[in-house]
Amino acid sequence: MVALFGRDSLSRPPAEAPADPADAPETTDSAAWPPPLPAAWRALVDSLNLVFQPVVNIHSGNTYGIEVLPRGVERHGFVGIPALLDAAHAEGVLGAVDFALKQRAIAAYATWPFCRDRKLFINLDARIFDAAATTAVLPRLRRLIRDHELEENSVVLDISERHPLPEALHELSRERRGSTSGLRYAIDNFGAGLGSLQGLYGATPDFIKIDRTLLAGIAEDSRRKIFSSHVVGIAHLLGIMAVAEGVETEAEYFACREVGCDLVQGFLVCPPLPEIDAIAREYPEVREMSRRDRRQTRSDERILLERMESIAPLRVDTRMIEVLERFRAEKTRTFFPVVDTTGEPLGIVREGDLKEYTYSQFGRDLMANRAYSRSLRHFITSCPAAAVNLPAERILEIFSGAGDAEGLILVDGAVKYAGFLSANALLRVINDKNLAVARDQNPLTRLPGNTVIHEFLSECLADPAAEHVMVYYDFDNFKPFNDHYGFRLGDRAIQAFADILRRRFGGADDFIAHVGGDDFVSGRKAVADFDAIEAEVERTIADFRDEVAAYYDEAAREKGFITIADRYGTERAFPLLSVSAGVVRIRPESRQRDEDGISPLIAGLKKIAKADPRHLAVGILP
Repeated sequence: MVALFGRDSLSRPPAEAPADPADAPETTDSAAWPPPLPAAWRALVDSLNLVFQPVVNIHSGNTYGIEVLPRGVERHGFVGIPALLDAAHAEGVLGAVDFALKQRAIAAYATWPFCRDRKLFINLDARIFDAAATTAVLPRLRRLIRDHELEENSVVLDISERHPLPEALHELSRERRGSTSGLRYAIDNFGAGLGSLQGLYGATPDFIKIDRTLLAGIAEDSRRKIFSSHVVGIAHLLGIMAVAEGVETEAEYFACREVGCDLVQGFLVCPPLPEIDAIAREYPEVREMSRRDRRQTRSDERILLERMESIAPLRVDTRMIEVLERFRAEKTRTFFPVVDTTGEPLGIVREGDLKEYTYSQFGRDLMANRAYSRSLRHFITSCPAAAVNLPAERILEIFSGAGDAEGLILVDGAVKYAGFLSANALLRVINDKNLAVARDQNPLTRLPGNTVIHEFLSECLADPAAEHVMVYYDFDNFKPFNDHYGFRLGDRAIQAFADILRRRFGGADDFIAHVGGDDFVSGRKAVADFDAIEAEVERTIADFRDEVAAYYDEAAREKGFITIADRYGTERAFPLLSVSAGVVRIRPESRQRDEDGISPLIAGLKKIAKADPRHLAVGILP
């Protein structure tokens, strides 16, 4: 960040001037903007209805903010709000119309009981940043927000991509460089317009709202999913939150959660409502969908929390003299996280950026003087942030894309500051995870073992909202095969079955593991069609039988058995190697929800399967 005064000027008081442009008297330009709204347009704007739609945390279901949308333009002959704004632009009154809509939206939002710790999303047409109004728009908006006793950081300006963004982005970038505003910015309809990547690079907004055109059908379209995943990944690398717009089905919700979206908005959660008081503080159905998300992998949250450092953050409205005192009191700290008034992280303040003040003759006096000192906002340095429930690998990617950052700010499910993860701590997290995986992984098949099986089964037993299936596999006649053909061919048979499981049950919905020896497990959560699962298990059994037949000599294949001495020395005929499967259905009505209760069922099913012509037995957990 650039200091307010140069090193030489710190030896004398500065010329009298307000510390923060946000506190300065409005310029003539901003005081005169917007121009008067013609009576006919005023009547039209006042006649429009406002509707309110929540923007919800995709993991917790907490309401993060509200988007306010005008409705009812059709009765005035317009096909939609864009058409109305186009007409206003053609008549030269776009700025006045846009501002009048914001006046109504902000006034309505200010009546909501929870407006102080949530966000208001309002649309802003990029065309109002014309040559005459560029420097006046944002100061006038800030004044409007303060008039309703709201914090600037509670307002998010959605800038649509319907029109070119250069002027708007230039002005937003100027504001960011000067750190004069707490306003948040979002690129709306991301992916549907002209300047998506330019917007990310040019202004680094706080949010991108991914357009419905990218998300429609994402659950069934792997190309859309891959593309959206990369878009969200780039956003996270830049410290930008991703909002999934227009989500209408559970399948779309699960896909958006899978690609990493932070917030969700759409009819699935809540349609636009005519009364703001009808917006809830949280939506439990979203939290429930998150909990039963069958695509959710093992969380690294426990390891992250163990390594996370609980550094108490500074609020952005902390006086600078108190910031200096905090550094003086905690001499080992070289930076502190900074949060806004709602607890959301803004970045960090570095001790090095304050040295020109702390080591100058009048520096501390300047910091203590409300009239002359700069606010903490001027000294905030960006810092990558990540949700504490993300996989460690994704967090490492975010950190790697942040250059020479001190570490990462971790946020909780409500997107509030949770703690700080230093670079060294992150390396330890990755090391801890790799060690845990290595300890539990079978060295022959590279599949997870008993620890992961226990975790997966516990999740299934704890979730009565859907049916889950666990399949336990055991080789038939493996010891005679291993004794006759040697352990190397025996290992090949084990590896072959692991590969078959990967092919048959290696999707995002599935789970596979290797207990040890010739025992394997597969599982699937939230099963919609059990018959399809049973058919897939039968194909798995058939695939293995056909593949291992090639391991026998031609005479054994023709006879269908091998003759060797059993454990008592008696010559016996043993059938060719195969696998049996015991299938356990954990249904919503199952009441026996403990692992000890499932063990006798598994043992009984394995015994039945070995005697069954299909080598398959199915049981339902009582």
